[in-house]
Amino acid sequence: MKIRRLQTKEEILAYLGSHQEDMQQYEQRVQEIAQAVKARGDEAIFEFNRRFDGAEISHDNFLVREEEIDEAYELVDDDYVFSLRKAIDNIDYFHGKQLRNSWMEPDERGNVLGQLFRPLERVGIYVPGGTAAYPSSVLMNAIPALVAGVQEIAMVSPPDANGKMNPYTLVAAAELGLTEIYKMGGAQAVFALAWGTETIKKVDLISGPGNIYVTLAKKMVYGDVNIDMLAGPSEILIVADRFAEPAYLAADMMSQAEHDVLARSILVTDSEPLLDAVEKELNQQLAGLSRYAIIEQSLSNYGAMILVDDINEACRVANLVAPEHLELMVEKPFEMLSKIHNAGAIFMGSHTPEPVGDYLAGPNHILPTGGTARFYSPVTVDTFMKASSIIYYSREGLEEDADDIIKLAEVEGLTAHANCLRVRKDK
Repeated sequence: MKIRRLQTKEEILAYLGSHQEDMQQYEQRVQEIAQAVKARGDEAIFEFNRRFDGAEISHDNFLVREEEIDEAYELVDDDYVFSLRKAIDNIDYFHGKQLRNSWMEPDERGNVLGQLFRPLERVGIYVPGGTAAYPSSVLMNAIPALVAGVQEIAMVSPPDANGKMNPYTLVAAAELGLTEIYKMGGAQAVFALAWGTETIKKVDLISGPGNIYVTLAKKMVYGDVNIDMLAGPSEILIVADRFAEPAYLAADMMSQAEHDVLARSILVTDSEPLLDAVEKELNQQLAGLSRYAIIEQSLSNYGAMILVDDINEACRVANLVAPEHLELMVEKPFEMLSKIHNAGAIFMGSHTPEPVGDYLAGPNHILPTGGTARFYSPVTVDTFMKASSIIYYSREGLEEDADDIIKLAEVEGLTAHANCLRVRKDK
């Protein structure tokens, strides 16, 4: 397998610009699904379950029952539950540090200003499923919502052809105390959460990653509800110096490539011998991996190795890409941190591969993709909260500021705004 090598700025920009998925081919199908869910509610969901998942779902088995949770615990091993609980503790601790406190502050005139932070009342979390298990997505969506204080969490995930949900996913949900779990996935699940059906009460926010249909559906309902973000294919960029271990670099590139044939894995270094060694490692390690075909296609089509003059230039490339995952595989990663401005999550040093963040460390793995780390952040407790401003003016405070407010209102031509102050002055 050969992976492209880039060196000039023009080559890098052309490579970044080529990674654009044509959305139009999917949009019409998503629109049709939206219309069906709006018109027929639950029945449309059941029809799409049959068509896309091969599952016979009805009102009798739409909501996961308690006995299905019990059955799931019988199907998973104790070591999994132990590791899951360790991950829950770490993720809960990290997100607990993010919780905001409401505040109010008076001034010398008796005016009071502040902010009131409140959790959203009801959220929907989307967990990919079907033939695969993504319990980590349950944790990364639900834990920050629970820390925020959300009272109602509706979880959705597609069933398998037997109408069952993945036991590992169900156990993760049960460990967090989630009980409202519906067997549905795809764009139809997003529309059901956003607009409600006969069975499902609409939510205030939808969080969680999915395929292109899920992403387009979330984009469509934004405004009716809030969403966490519009996630694209996964990506990793590794900045490496000559001290980096080639075997580690190859393994970490492939860890993202196995997600999707559209995933992007990029290595940036100032050492040309390192590129040769990594390419050799890629070919050696690839043969032993179960998702060999996906990794090979991803790396061949969207992987890249970029040779730069020095490590400072590597940081500039990283900021240009604004990757979802950024690994600093250099001798002194903390010295380089100040040069990084755009990244969803930053993994420091050779002992911190990206899967550490995916599963156990604590920070959220739902991250901005496709360069949106230039202006967007990972999912946090704030995602599941809202803020209200608090404003209280005393009589003395209003008397002192009234003329300034009137002046500013009149400059904008809003005489009724100015009148609010004048009638109070007259009284």
